[in-house]
Amino acid sequence: MIASTSTAAALQSQSSPARQYIYMRKIFLRNSADGQAARTSEFLEKATLPALQRVGANGIGMFASALAADTPYFLVIAGFPSLAAIETAMAKIAADKVYAAAQKAFNEKPGLGYVRYETSVLLSFGGFPQIVTPALGKTPRTFELRTYESDDATSLGEKIRMFNEGEIAIFKKTGLEPVFFGETVFGQKQPNLTYMLWFDSLAAREANWAKFIGSPEWQKLRVTPGWSDAEIVSNISTAFLRPLPFSPIP
Repeated sequence: MIASTSTAAALQSQSSPARQYIYMRKIFLRNSADGQAARTSEFLEKATLPALQRVGANGIGMFASALAADTPYFLVIAGFPSLAAIETAMAKIAADKVYAAAQKAFNEKPGLGYVRYETSVLLSFGGFPQIVTPALGKTPRTFELRTYESDDATSLGEKIRMFNEGEIAIFKKTGLEPVFFGETVFGQKQPNLTYMLWFDSLAAREANWAKFIGSPEWQKLRVTPGWSDAEIVSNISTAFLRPLPFSPIP
């Protein structure tokens, strides 16, 4: 594995104990007579969510794709203090008799419950070390999941440094509300980073992004030598999600 400087250092020593690892699973569905969305949603609510809570995961969120590639799918995120904690949690869930019984019943139903799933693990940024659950308020909200790919580990490290040393602060100042920022440690299309924002509506999303793009601080930061998009970001993908009714992140 070719790791970026930030990831390699974090894997070698937990010098920043406040940072966490973000477990992220995408469950791909098909609109079919199997009723996959309803069936899997029920399993997430009644089996997966309680199991994650029993093993001490925090920052749990469960979402459905609204406007995204590979729609329809569900996305599950959960925070853990270390890679070892993820391993321990998965072992506990595998040995959880209540979860195992629910999984067996789910799998024995006619047809397919889902198509496939893929799992990623992210390391949170030093400048935004914990998953943040939005305060209770207007719902349902719109969530935006953005992934930035970079040409190599060095350029990805510079994009992360740009976030930590200025961009996150400008986000907050201009009303962009993050849920998490993370560098992909295990997963698809590396090297990349992924972050999530929430908005009260799509209209609020457009207004907040316009405020960010037009801010003098961002206009100055984006032309800093070594930090232009052409130098450190090779591709950006965006997905819009909605929280499932039982998601702890509402």
